[in-house]
Amino acid sequence: MAESMQKKVQEALDEIRPQLQMDGGDVQFVALDGNTVKLRLVGHCAGCPMSQMTLKNGIEAHLKATVSQDITVVAVN
Repeated sequence: MAESMQKKVQEALDEIRPQLQMDGGDVQFVALDGNTVKLRLVGHCAGCPMSQMTLKNGIEAHLKATVSQDITVVAVN
């Protein structure tokens, strides 16, 4: 089950990746720990002052809508 959830998370990230890349950034999947998705923001997203808003209001909201309402997203370095 965790593998299928991980696959769904990665597919959902692929859906929003072009939007991040348009601004010179990207997101890397690091790990799935229960319902916590660990991601690394890279490129311009890594140093952007709006990165937490992108993480929560953009990426986490998309994952909640497409994968599971129980998902929480955290950034790792």
